[in-house]
Amino acid sequence: MKIFYNITAGNPSKLIKPIVWTIISNIINILPFALVIIAIQIIYSYYAALDATLNISALWGICITLAVSILVMFLGEIPSYKTTYMRAYSVAADGRANLAEHLRKLPLGYLTSRNPGDLGNMIMEDFGLIEHSIAHIVPQMVGALIMPIIAFLGLCFLDIRMALSMFISMPFAILLLYVTSKLQKKLGTSHMMAKIDVAKRLQEYLDGMRIIKAYNLKGQKFNRLHHALKNFMRESIRLEGILGPIILTAIAFIKAGLAIIVLVGVHLLLNGEIDIVTFSTFLVIGTRIFDPLTAALINYAEFSYNQQAGARIVHLLQQPIMSGTKKPNDTHAITFENVTFSYNEIPVIQDISFHMAEGTMTAIVGPSGSGKSTILQLIARFYDPQKGRILFGGIDEKELEPEALLQKISIVFQDVYLFQDTIENNIRYGRKEATKEEVIEAAKKACCHDFIKVLPEGYDTIVGEGGNTLSGGEKQRISIARAILKKAPVVLLDEATASLDPENEVYVQKAINTLVEGRTVIVIAHRLKTIVSADNIIVLENGRIVEQGKHDALLAGQGLYTHLWWLQQKTSGWNMSVNE
Repeated sequence: MKIFYNITAGNPSKLIKPIVWTIISNIINILPFALVIIAIQIIYSYYAALDATLNISALWGICITLAVSILVMFLGEIPSYKTTYMRAYSVAADGRANLAEHLRKLPLGYLTSRNPGDLGNMIMEDFGLIEHSIAHIVPQMVGALIMPIIAFLGLCFLDIRMALSMFISMPFAILLLYVTSKLQKKLGTSHMMAKIDVAKRLQEYLDGMRIIKAYNLKGQKFNRLHHALKNFMRESIRLEGILGPIILTAIAFIKAGLAIIVLVGVHLLLNGEIDIVTFSTFLVIGTRIFDPLTAALINYAEFSYNQQAGARIVHLLQQPIMSGTKKPNDTHAITFENVTFSYNEIPVIQDISFHMAEGTMTAIVGPSGSGKSTILQLIARFYDPQKGRILFGGIDEKELEPEALLQKISIVFQDVYLFQDTIENNIRYGRKEATKEEVIEAAKKACCHDFIKVLPEGYDTIVGEGGNTLSGGEKQRISIARAILKKAPVVLLDEATASLDPENEVYVQKAINTLVEGRTVIVIAHRLKTIVSADNIIVLENGRIVEQGKHDALLAGQGLYTHLWWLQQKTSGWNMSVNE
């Protein structure tokens, strides 16, 4: 229960109120049985000649009370039902929203280390188990225990020997329940990991469908999903095969209490120690008590499994978010001081230092894997360096509020992602309060207004998920329009023209020129001809700065930059041909 309490820490009443209503509902449900027992006692006393007259008025009172109690029981179920289910759905909805918000605040490095399918499974599947537990399992389990406890206390007044005999086998069932919970934790973890692996492999299978089709990957050539499904089946059989017999044995011990009642009751009845009414009362109540206890046992086994889903959610919510409380100032120079950064203990950036003056363009070049994109991600504080400092306007970025820092930065990625929304809204993500006219003006500056206006719905055209209904150049220009609309003083460009055809490259380069005007610009350059006018060019190799300076000076230095420059000049004239 502690895990569920932690998930609802913002408002634990969402978990407590359904339980309270269930307890009240179950107490009301006991009343009709108590009234029936009293009626039987009155009738038996009359026919056994213990009373000279039959108390008709008392029976009528019982009948009326019984009818009222049934009506109250029915009416009481309505708020209980509403409270229980509405609270469960509210907890799940709020929990999913809180988890999504928490993910947004986590370092990008943590998110990239997790499989997207695993995170998606946690948000939907794990919270689905929490929702089911709060709506069904916890209230039913608590309610199933309330009735036996109250009934036991009431039966003790009739005959304590019979009441104790009814539950004499319960300690054995509780012992088996303890064993079940221990095994459930171990086996349930393996089962849940197998289920998560299926979600990962299924995500991989769907994401790679183009490759699967293109290379005809079928059968054993693409069997990871098949193996994951088989493993999940084995873990499911193992879980049920081991826990099932233990749970059934525990249920047998619980229901053995009814047989014990009969044996003890017959013995006491034959010896004249109890009357037939007492014996009948225990039999009637006994049949009603053991079914809820059996249900509680089954619910507990399921609850133990679902707790593991809750533990995964709590573990993720406990991951530290990016910290910082200061606001950036109005200066936008960027300085790296002896910065070192590693991915999973693999060095990517090693002890680099440089300064980007405000209002200048700094280009970062180097071979693939030299750490270029990592520098941009460090500037945007997608990650924090393990060593050294990154100063933004003279303030250590670790001290800056992450959201306030990102307000100062516009980023144009090489791989553009557009949301499944209208083109207008995708541009407006740059500045949500922007007017339609401002959106159109930004689109014009980004050279995308002309192709947007000829679309069937214009700016109201819905682009597919990721922007898959648009070409790469069109998506890139929309992302630049988004950055132009944001009007951030710092612009990060991650090889924005690297994969474009010549026509789109012209449009995108023109849009970039508009975007960077008067701003502090850091650009990763794949095509070196686009950064010859940069104020400073930083040349990376194996995560270290090997050269920096202006284009002409670097060419004269005959270093790595010169090698990359002449290599591009040479390859620009290559043609593809097929020899017959």
